[in-house]
Amino acid sequence: MANIVRAALLQTDWSGDKGSMIDKHEAAARDAAAQGAQVMCFQEVFYSPYFCQVQDTKYYDYTEPIPDGPTTQRFRSVAKELGMVMVLPMYEFVQEGVYYNTAAVIDADGTYLGKYRKQHIPQVKGFWEKFYFKPGNGGYPVFDTAVGKVGVYICYDRHFPEGWRALGLNGAHIVFNPSATSRGLSEYIWRVEQPAAAVANMYYVGAINRVGIEAEIGDDDFYGQSYFVDPEGKFVGDVGDAYKPDLIVRDLDMDKIKEVRDRWAFYRDRRPDAYDELVEA
Repeated sequence: MANIVRAALLQTDWSGDKGSMIDKHEAAARDAAAQGAQVMCFQEVFYSPYFCQVQDTKYYDYTEPIPDGPTTQRFRSVAKELGMVMVLPMYEFVQEGVYYNTAAVIDADGTYLGKYRKQHIPQVKGFWEKFYFKPGNGGYPVFDTAVGKVGVYICYDRHFPEGWRALGLNGAHIVFNPSATSRGLSEYIWRVEQPAAAVANMYYVGAINRVGIEAEIGDDDFYGQSYFVDPEGKFVGDVGDAYKPDLIVRDLDMDKIKEVRDRWAFYRDRRPDAYDELVEA
């Protein structure tokens, strides 16, 4: 019998305030659980707009401590009730002036397992992220969950192959990449880059992108098209809608990971002894 994990992603639009966004995501988690989902990931900074189109300190108010903040605690209860592993991308408060773009990982029994802090922080027009986020300092953790070994890589991180590889070396079987990416900039590589990472590292990738225009911030149009891709780089089911909210629920055959790794053995054939120049300044 195949070893199947039913996994879910939510791509959605900005509802106008934090409370209604959190309610919307909880409702979606319940919908996914009703469809049998065992693990779910939300989009980047899921309860807020993507405020990085502008530089304004008022958006620091979206920060929360992790795991002691209200959103982590609320979804610990939801995860336990639903028996669902949850990946919660949030805006983390450490102290005044020290904030991270972070994803908390909650196990299916409500246990807080830890967090991943976004490592690569852009600072270009429309993505003024260094104004808001300190670069991550927690490495590339992989979390041993009820559905297997789960890793997280966040949005701009996906352009850097080193982190994808580190997650694979650390044992990941599913890597979630929650994003906030606008139409016209990186859309042309959205369906190329993450499947390529899945192939190179022989694991599943769940790619999430929000949708719509968040008019209070700017005119960027987020293009959705969330998906799961397998260790062969093939889409698992259809790609999400390019304009509208979409709940993506897919069955992932985890036995395929061993099948592909036995076929290619990329980890065996790596040559870290030959890669010194990659980390030279």
